[in-house]
Amino acid sequence: MKGMSFFPSRTFARYAGRLFLVRTFAILFALVLVLQALDLLSESGDILAVPGNGQAQVWTYVSLRAPQIIARFLPFSVLLGTILTLITMNQNSEVVALKAAGLSAHQVLAPLIVASMGVAILSFAFNERVVTRATATLTQWQKVDYGPLPIDRGDRSNVWVRDGDDLIEADQIRGRGDAAIMGGVTLYDRAGGNLRSIVRATRGVRDGDGWRIGPDATRFTVGDGRQTRLGSVVIGRGVRPDQFTLATVDPDSLPFDQLNEAIDDLADAGRPTKALEGALWHKLSGPLSSILMPLLGAVAAFGIARSGQLFVRAVIGMALGFAYFVADNFALAMGNLGAYPPFLAAWAPFLLFFLIGEAVLFRTEE
Repeated sequence: MKGMSFFPSRTFARYAGRLFLVRTFAILFALVLVLQALDLLSESGDILAVPGNGQAQVWTYVSLRAPQIIARFLPFSVLLGTILTLITMNQNSEVVALKAAGLSAHQVLAPLIVASMGVAILSFAFNERVVTRATATLTQWQKVDYGPLPIDRGDRSNVWVRDGDDLIEADQIRGRGDAAIMGGVTLYDRAGGNLRSIVRATRGVRDGDGWRIGPDATRFTVGDGRQTRLGSVVIGRGVRPDQFTLATVDPDSLPFDQLNEAIDDLADAGRPTKALEGALWHKLSGPLSSILMPLLGAVAAFGIARSGQLFVRAVIGMALGFAYFVADNFALAMGNLGAYPPFLAAWAPFLLFFLIGEAVLFRTEE
């Protein structure tokens, strides 16, 4: 029965799991440190170019950008941590001793797989609670060219909606449905592709089937260059509130539940949602990619270190891991273009490389 246990030795499980986690997070720390420094070199000039910005704003940028770098490179760190751990155990003949004791390849990898499950759960929680908020705030800050940092209240900004030939722009949208309020409204009145006039107002609210803007609305007529005060006027009859509030949905800035609600709202409004559905599924499959890394890097664990092929095995493990990331990005791109169904775009690379990892492991076992 001992040979059938998933963890034949609690001591070995703790040792291997600790070795794996320490190396993974050490590599992650080094990667984030280097990449954050390089990114800061390219952005610090733009941040400090704004009057009033100084060291505090630079550190604010670091606090907002670092979570994005951590989320992106955590799976890479798991891959490199796996390979480094298994190479160390192979060189010290620990893998040979474990195999001689009757452990299978899956049992040798079991502590790393369980530890990577914990990393995947931590990654999902970190993405939901930290990365989405940091991304939303950083996006808003970059839209104002690193000016005064806007307060993120979930408002939408710089929204454009087409009304026949006309275009309506709102600098900011607050609220949803009939309670939506527009700030900084501009109507581009066009006929046959030619601009006839521009109507501007500081505020707009829902009025029947249209939008009442004012009370300071003005009209600039292109033909004669005259500007006329309109007071309050109704525009955009037939333009629904969801056309404004759902015009810009950034999946990277929304946690799983809010993105799911936004997709439902878009579907009810008859808007395309395929790309967002792929991003929704990828919020699950992305963190789970950490579980694949011990399988893909396992080729570095088996084989005699004295054979001189340990480096080659490590390279093969890294190649398999990086091939997964390439396939994952390619599938997401195809999903955004509509070539792949959303579920397939998010999960196909994961399932494919899981089978590849198992095949390599069984081949190694033989």
